Amino acid sequence: MRKAAAAAWLFLAFFATHAAGQSAAWPSKPVRIMVGAAAGGGTDIVARMLAERYQAAFGQPFVIENRPGAGNTIAADVAAHAPPDGHTILVATNSAQSIAPHMMKLSFDPMKDLVPVALIMVVPNIVAVGPAVKANTIHDLVAELQAQPPGAYSCGSSGIGSTQHLACEAFGLATKTKITHVPYKGSAPALTDLVGGQIQLDFDTTSSAMSFIRSGKARALAVMMPKRSPQLPDVPTLAEAGVEGVEMYTWYGLFATAGTPKEVLSRLYDETMKTLARPDIRKKLEDLGGEPGTLTSEQFAAMNRADFERFGKLVKAAGVKGEQ
Repeated sequence: MRKAAAAAWLFLAFFATHAAGQSAAWPSKPVRIMVGAAAGGGTDIVARMLAERYQAAFGQPFVIENRPGAGNTIAADVAAHAPPDGHTILVATNSAQSIAPHMMKLSFDPMKDLVPVALIMVVPNIVAVGPAVKANTIHDLVAELQAQPPGAYSCGSSGIGSTQHLACEAFGLATKTKITHVPYKGSAPALTDLVGGQIQLDFDTTSSAMSFIRSGKARALAVMMPKRSPQLPDVPTLAEAGVEGVEMYTWYGLFATAGTPKEVLSRLYDETMKTLARPDIRKKLEDLGGEPGTLTSEQFAAMNRADFERFGKLVKAAGVKGEQ
């Protein structure tokens, strides 16, 4: 019995040492960073910033793999089904993780098959109007909407189920107004049509709309966050403007496959936080209209879960359907 017990302890000690050695050896080969958007977009830019720092810190290539399509869930699907060894990670937004799953059938569960590692950046959505709209305040905008036939004014977005789309729906529900949603293939064409008068409203992010606002081609009436944006200090929050309970933002986060060793997750989190604390990286993210993340992994996981639940309720309340 004593010999059997000793052998068992030796086996457990070997297994623990071997497992620790595997984690310590990570990464032992190039790491794929899955991105659900095309090259050049916000998610891609953020992922490439991180890839450069990870490569310098960990001594292995971190290769961006763009897999756009299906509400940005194709990349998430790859990461969810990858071996849980930390050699495939994901940079995603709440559009893919918290909204799309309520609008389409997926072969993975984003709440179970992917582990939130770090919040990278949060970008607020805003209420922006084009030159065809006379209102200069949210109060005046609501009055203008109510004076028109239901659906006479339209809002643009980067696609069905995007944060811009749901922001438009949430605003309409909160103000008891009907706004016609017009999906585009990206923010740029929607904002171009806003300036041209083809649509009247856009609920885009500061990162996409800032150049149009600074040039005076579009006007920001409110920020859809609890606090004002440093990029738009004179623009009130939606709550300050009298519309309570409506918040919309786009966050960018780092995820890993469920089952990835905790040591690997910890190393990724620590290096991400070091990167976000760098003045040059912080400035780049702020220039994109975002606020660098400061949450712990546990806090980010709670945020991810809360967004998943609230967006599910909003999709149902607004009757939003995925593309057929």
